[in-house]
Amino acid sequence: MTPATVLPFAPPTAPAPAPAPVIHRKHRRKHRQYQYAAFPDFPPRNDMQNLRFLAYPAHHAALYRHFGESDTTLIFGEVPIGWNLDQREGLLIPDLLVAFDVDFADVIAEKGYAIERHGKPPDFVLEVASDHTAPKDEVGKRTGYAAFGVPEYWRFDDQWGQRYATGLSGDRLAADGVYQPIAVHRVDANRYWGHSAVLNLDLCWEYGQLRWYDPVARRYLQTYKESQIGRIAAEDVRDAALEDRDAERARRIAAEDVRDAALEDRDLERAGRIAAEARIQELETQLRGRPPADAAP
Repeated sequence: MTPATVLPFAPPTAPAPAPAPVIHRKHRRKHRQYQYAAFPDFPPRNDMQNLRFLAYPAHHAALYRHFGESDTTLIFGEVPIGWNLDQREGLLIPDLLVAFDVDFADVIAEKGYAIERHGKPPDFVLEVASDHTAPKDEVGKRTGYAAFGVPEYWRFDDQWGQRYATGLSGDRLAADGVYQPIAVHRVDANRYWGHSAVLNLDLCWEYGQLRWYDPVARRYLQTYKESQIGRIAAEDVRDAALEDRDAERARRIAAEDVRDAALEDRDLERAGRIAAEARIQELETQLRGRPPADAAP
């Protein structure tokens, strides 16, 4: 896989730490623009690529479940990354961001990921190709994420090679702070994969869809549709088991009814036999006590 050509680009530069200035009350309005509590709001994307390839398949939820649903694991998208809340230029907004050992609540409150706040950059970012963002993703953002120190940067293009140089590509940050391409393997014309050492997952390009494969468990992380199909199948198995249980219960009740009827018949027959025997004994007693017919009066 050939790395993208890096054109001249001014990467985000970490600001030098400085003590907060003491500002007189009458000048606070003038300097308020430098005292931010959150990153700025950005307009929503309208290319629908994130919806098609990240939101609808529910990859965020699948990854969240895979990594244990921890409050210190951030799996998010469409939030800016910057050095701190005061940064307004050079912010980058990945389609998917994964960060471990961070404060999820801070990211929500500040509407973005401040590297200085968490003491580290995100561990993984991914961009999904669109007609509008593709040129920036392969050049400018690649340089920017490297400058931020993001260990892995991946790109996915559902139309193989139409927007990016290839449909699936990844970069890993080397010791010198420069991205080096990650090997992407070809299975056939419709399937490719590369391994993320950060996530310990394989990223797969399969028939124009993004998939995640766990090489340890040897299974794909389920998409929403697959989990729904699995849930429906499990419910069908459960319902069939309940039907079998109910049918077995009905058979048992019917057998018990037959047994009870047989016991009733047996009891009736026994009662009839006992009554008949008693009547016979009664008649025999009467016959024994009656004098013979030829006896003299």
